[in-house]
Amino acid sequence: MEGLSQLLSQRRAVAILLFSLLLLPLLSSEALASAERAPTTADHTKFEALKGPFNSAPEVTAACLTCHTEAGEQVRATTHWTWLYDHPETGQQLGKSKVINSFCGMVVTNEARCTSCHVGYGWEDMNQPPPVAENAVDCLVCHDTTGEYWKFPTLAGFPTDIPREWPKSSGTLVLPPDLAKVARNVGASDRENCGSCHFYGGGADGVKHGDLDSSLIDPSHELDVHMASDGLDFSCSDCHTSWGHNVAGSRYQVNAKDTLGIDVPGHTDLGRASCESCHGSEPHPQAKLNDHVEKLACQTCHIPAFARGGVATKMWWDWSTAGKLDEDGQPMALKDENGHVSYLSEKGNFRHGENVTPEYAWFNGTVEYTLIDAKLDLTQLPVHINRVKGSPGDGDSRIWPFKVMRGKQPYDTVYETLLATHVFGKDDSSLWSNYDWPKALKTGSEWSGIPFSGEYDFIETTMHWPITHMVAPADQALDCAACHSANSRLAGLPGIYMPGHSSNPWLNRIGWLVVLLTLLGVALHGLARRFFRRRREHTKER
Repeated sequence: MEGLSQLLSQRRAVAILLFSLLLLPLLSSEALASAERAPTTADHTKFEALKGPFNSAPEVTAACLTCHTEAGEQVRATTHWTWLYDHPETGQQLGKSKVINSFCGMVVTNEARCTSCHVGYGWEDMNQPPPVAENAVDCLVCHDTTGEYWKFPTLAGFPTDIPREWPKSSGTLVLPPDLAKVARNVGASDRENCGSCHFYGGGADGVKHGDLDSSLIDPSHELDVHMASDGLDFSCSDCHTSWGHNVAGSRYQVNAKDTLGIDVPGHTDLGRASCESCHGSEPHPQAKLNDHVEKLACQTCHIPAFARGGVATKMWWDWSTAGKLDEDGQPMALKDENGHVSYLSEKGNFRHGENVTPEYAWFNGTVEYTLIDAKLDLTQLPVHINRVKGSPGDGDSRIWPFKVMRGKQPYDTVYETLLATHVFGKDDSSLWSNYDWPKALKTGSEWSGIPFSGEYDFIETTMHWPITHMVAPADQALDCAACHSANSRLAGLPGIYMPGHSSNPWLNRIGWLVVLLTLLGVALHGLARRFFRRRREHTKER
């Protein structure tokens, strides 16, 4: 058995080596070809079940399931459906239905708005599991190729079935989609499908992540070398591969250091959502650069800034100022000198950023959250909504870039817990309908099941978001001086010695001693040569 195991290992190593030899030259070539995709094996316009007419989107799903018999159950087993994640390292139950964030707070009490990005229809109560009907899965949001299908923002995942105005008071009407046309034109997911939710997290384009916004639908080569339409033209699913509809690349457990390396059949973790999956563990031709891979994430050097595509990301959100009205008693909307929204009566004050330099931290992929029922340590401010785990001595850690979202959000001054806010809805207790904080917090607490004393204030918070998209071309990656200089980007990080930036008194003394000894040796060598030359000349004269 041992011999057989060795033989298999050798064959696997040979396979990886051959694949690497074939792949790496392609990756390093200037003439990179765009991602080729196999032609479809089914023309959905020919399917009788998809001819319609359809009176509702779930009717389309029912038609899809007549052929894709297992797809519904597969989707229901994913975090895209459950919005739950049981973290094996921290023991916390996470997911959109459980965590509180520093943007709109929690999904609970705001379901119809937030579940417009659920891959299903009709999840209106976050205290209950998602709908159980087989046709409640939304196939079209991921597989529409017409660009005409859109989950209306306030209908719990349904597209509108009548003309509706959106945005509110804009005068723009959103018409019901032609469901039969959309159904007959389904296909593989592309950037528009994923981006319809992931680019607009936090309520608007680019607000939440910093490295995900609508500029990635048709990015330039300078913005993202992988997704540029005139280059590799990757879709999201080329890296975020799926297995039975389970998509690789969870933010709740990041693969911060992929030691598996190049992903090939027989040597795979069933996902390519890491740089090493294609580029391997020694991606540079220069050995010295490869020495950095052990401690630095690829993203640290190759994403020099985020929000680079002309879409600003939100960096500060102060809920404490929400509710102010103008002199006529009407809600206000103000913009800053760059044209970005700086104040809304519904949401408070904002600050936005473009071309933002990331902040850096050791990261092993694990993130621990301050959940809604956790008692805050008010001696340690600001409150960390999440903490990224990792350290210099942790072999699974690397230095990663992050967007750090800052702001103020409500907390209970008696129980010392964060508070969920009921912001959305036409009822009298939603903040966006009456600007009454006590009512909104009381309702949010009742729905979330967390006690509310009635006493509240606002507290500063931070939240880390790993940066991993918007990969710049190699010639625009950080140069050595970005870190090895007095103004190093990594200044203050523990556990690393960076020549050109770091200082150690004994190393400095030893270095200067070596320099002085070298100069002394050169001087002595010169004097000796001069002495012996003159001696030879004197001997010849005699």
